[in-house]
Amino acid sequence: MRKQFGAKPTKADIQQYEQSPQWDGEHFVNSIPTSMAISLRTLPKLLYKQFCEKKDREPSQPLPIVPFDKEAFVTDDHEVRYIWYGHSVVLLRIQGKNILIDPMFGSNAAPIAPFPIKRFSENTLAIIDELPTIDVVLLSHDHYDHLDYDSIQKLQSKVKQFYVALGVKRHLVKWNIKPESITEFDWWQQVNFHDINITFTPTRHFSGRGLTDRAKSLWGGWALQTPTENIWFSGDSGYGPHFEVIGKRLGTFDFAFMECGQYNENWSQIHMFPEETVQAAIDAGVRNMMPVHWAGFALAQHTWTDPVVRFVAAAEKHECLYHVPQLGTVQKITNQNHTAWWQ
Repeated sequence: MRKQFGAKPTKADIQQYEQSPQWDGEHFVNSIPTSMAISLRTLPKLLYKQFCEKKDREPSQPLPIVPFDKEAFVTDDHEVRYIWYGHSVVLLRIQGKNILIDPMFGSNAAPIAPFPIKRFSENTLAIIDELPTIDVVLLSHDHYDHLDYDSIQKLQSKVKQFYVALGVKRHLVKWNIKPESITEFDWWQQVNFHDINITFTPTRHFSGRGLTDRAKSLWGGWALQTPTENIWFSGDSGYGPHFEVIGKRLGTFDFAFMECGQYNENWSQIHMFPEETVQAAIDAGVRNMMPVHWAGFALAQHTWTDPVVRFVAAAEKHECLYHVPQLGTVQKITNQNHTAWWQ
């Protein structure tokens, strides 16, 4: 079996998953009924659109990524900094620690499919060589556009620890990551990491890397709280009541990276439309928001700029603070950049 698949759960893994309130005896489940709404009748049309109808779904030329600026990123002051590398890849500098979220730097979001889903930017795996030592990697779930074999192999020597969704550890262990460096999280589990309180938050989504492991690992987002900041990475999710719950338990958030992109009417329960993204941020008590999960891959049928155009319109309608930075630029969470660089 190809290494990209990762690992199937063992009997011991299943015994561990059975301890989770999210396990129904066979799979992990969402807190409310959730469907993919894709039938065998609609699948051929969906696949044709995905792989054959590409007009405006990709940029006309590769999206540039600003080279890593170590001096601007690794500074002595304690203001939170971040860099967005497209899709859901975020590098954070917080409390003097380097935290990397969903580090999919690979060139192809469908490595086991007959047709590749190519990244909008070139040579992105090489970015890993420029990055500083990573104190912890946070992995929200095991889909290919978030967990990438090639990226993990390149990162291996740079990363001290991995914090991952429950069930994702088995993939990393198969890829030769030391088991003792990996900690798995169920929803609401917390750890204090060098004065950063890290919590795995619920989402409404699913998981799996093949035909036989659907929902055999968990999915979620990450909240990072320090004495001075409260930051949230929403994770992939359909809209639902969990956003308000997260806000009540962990909010108000100074800044949030909000899933916005790769939506389709058939997937409305597992991915949000941009207007829902803004509403979810409002529900969770987010002060300043930024759309992620776009500008990386064409995983749905919308144009590549549709997520950000609709997000900006919705944020302005609700008079929300928002940020739409260029790929690779060092940013502070207090920034508000409204430059329409995608045009």
